[in-house]
Amino acid sequence: MLRKRLRRMTILLLLAALAGCDKPEEQPQDAFEAYLSDWRQQNFAAMYDRLTPESQARIAKESFAERYRTIYDGIEAKQLAVTNPSREHTKPGKNETEIAFDYHVEMDTIAGPIRFDHRMKLHKTKVDKQTKWKVEWDPSLLFPQLGEGDKVRVQTTKGERGEIVDSNGRGLAVNGVGTQIGVIPGKMGSSAEQSKVKLADMLRMTKNDIDKKLNASWVKPDLFVPLAFIPEEETGRYLEIPGTDYQKKKIRVYPYAEAAAHLTGYIGEISAEQLAKRKDGGYAAGDWIGQAGLEQLFEDQLRGKDGARIAITSADGKEKAVLAQTEALPGETIKLTIDAELQRSIYGEFGKDAGSAAAIRPVSGEIVALVSSPSYDPNAFVRGISRGQYDQWNNDPQTPFLNRFSKGYAPGSSFKIVTAAIGLDTKTLDPAEPKTITGLSWTPDRSWGSYYVKRVHETSPVRLIDALVHSDNIYFAQAALKIGTKTFTDAAGKFGIGEDLPLPYPFKKSQLSNKGIRNDIQLADTGYGQGEVIMTSLHAALIFSALVNDGNIVYPVLTEADRSNHSGIWKQRTMTPETATLLRNDLIQAVSTSGGAGHGAYIPGASIAGKTGTAELKQSKEEDGKENGWFVGFDAADPKLLLSIMVEDVKGRGGSGYVTKKVNRIFRQAMNKPLSSE
Repeated sequence: MLRKRLRRMTILLLLAALAGCDKPEEQPQDAFEAYLSDWRQQNFAAMYDRLTPESQARIAKESFAERYRTIYDGIEAKQLAVTNPSREHTKPGKNETEIAFDYHVEMDTIAGPIRFDHRMKLHKTKVDKQTKWKVEWDPSLLFPQLGEGDKVRVQTTKGERGEIVDSNGRGLAVNGVGTQIGVIPGKMGSSAEQSKVKLADMLRMTKNDIDKKLNASWVKPDLFVPLAFIPEEETGRYLEIPGTDYQKKKIRVYPYAEAAAHLTGYIGEISAEQLAKRKDGGYAAGDWIGQAGLEQLFEDQLRGKDGARIAITSADGKEKAVLAQTEALPGETIKLTIDAELQRSIYGEFGKDAGSAAAIRPVSGEIVALVSSPSYDPNAFVRGISRGQYDQWNNDPQTPFLNRFSKGYAPGSSFKIVTAAIGLDTKTLDPAEPKTITGLSWTPDRSWGSYYVKRVHETSPVRLIDALVHSDNIYFAQAALKIGTKTFTDAAGKFGIGEDLPLPYPFKKSQLSNKGIRNDIQLADTGYGQGEVIMTSLHAALIFSALVNDGNIVYPVLTEADRSNHSGIWKQRTMTPETATLLRNDLIQAVSTSGGAGHGAYIPGASIAGKTGTAELKQSKEEDGKENGWFVGFDAADPKLLLSIMVEDVKGRGGSGYVTKKVNRIFRQAMNKPLSSE
């Protein structure tokens, strides 16, 4: 037992002796590499712990860490690399107390890459009876040019947003200058409350809105507090109110306002949700971003690239060195094929009517107008829309925020050229065959029950030309039934029905049916553009372009940049050239024939070829529903413009005849013909 105790005591004494021995002396290379490792990880507190006592006496730990952190955050330092370029293991001499190491720094910043080489000194220091190598710190270790008291300054310059222009270079979304009215709180005087009430009334705001702006944390008595943008010519009457002032500020401007609002869209301040999605895109709170339309679709191209400059300045503000610099770059200019004046002219024809229109060059495929009515003024969103104005638009039963030119509608009888083309090319329809049709309603047999097809013009016999001139629903219902569901469905696909239009703008897909044509009644209705057929005004225009291009549907083009990206044809041989010629000639007569459904579009001296349509919107034959009026057509003698227009709720206002009057005026203006009736 005694021997065991003695053995334990011997072991404990040995361990104590070993513990009392000095640890191996730290090598300077190891201390240097450890400092670089902490630096790479931006562990500034650990870096501070590796400084000499003299260095630590000159700067507090918190100040050291804060300085590094503030500078790196300010220059948006990323991909930091701090390395020892030599990688040599340097040993100091026996009595050497100081040694220097070279290091290399690389980082990406807001202003571009920063790279430099520098030298760091380490000193031999006793710490708790241990020999340590500590870093002699001074500001130049961060950047070689940085001295005591110097500052690292970051200046940013905004890259100007690119503009959206029409085919002639006319601005649709441009950078301009606006007049911003505001107040200087300290100059409002004793009548401040009355002034705020008056300003609120003039600006269509509430007094509470103004108080919120004036109570912001940054507001001071002598600072200008912006309230809203106003027309420049109204500035004088605002300045009569005590404390009111104005500033000129760069602003996005939409010269064609309501006429092109759904096309251009508008920009607005980035939301928290958008910022989260684009956190790696260089966006920051307060930035402006496309919120709708082309401004949103082309955000990446339109957005300018910000410039930045990182410089070292002395305590008195003098610049000592530039560490990195990138110039601001403007965004791209997006040139459209749109003709802005034609766009405005078509929009003006709608007046208070709701509807949509598309106009194209049927040979080249250029889209020259895309119109939705009613509309809103996109300038209001940039200048600061009042709650009252927003509520007025948002609660309007005609829904001015709804983009109708991208939405699908039942095309009604304008779809009959598709049925006619399919019938002619499948040899199920003989254009010269006279069909005996009696009365204004028709049903094939008792299997349809009380369901029947109606027409508005009674004539018999009926040939294809008669059916187009008088828009005979019964004729085309019978034609669809003879074609058959499968053949009709397969052939309709050749017109792009059911496909996305090959454009960057999101248009509703056209459709023949929701989930297939279920029975003969639906097939018959489909034959004259009812049932579940849906189509945008643009797709209708594209289909009619086949009548100009020997049966081929032209490839639609919205931007100048898209011209070289396609062959010029979107859909080959949707109909034979012979069918295209026959239908084109028939549609000329459909307009020129007195008493015909499309005669309102007739212009002496021109060869307007077109088809009207009246689409009924109701769930049953007994229901008294609304009607939308259509016209799609072009001047066959000079097919430079093909117009597709749809006006909602034309029942009791002349049906499609209400639409042809608008079409007539649009074509006359485009042809520079007198607007007086002939």
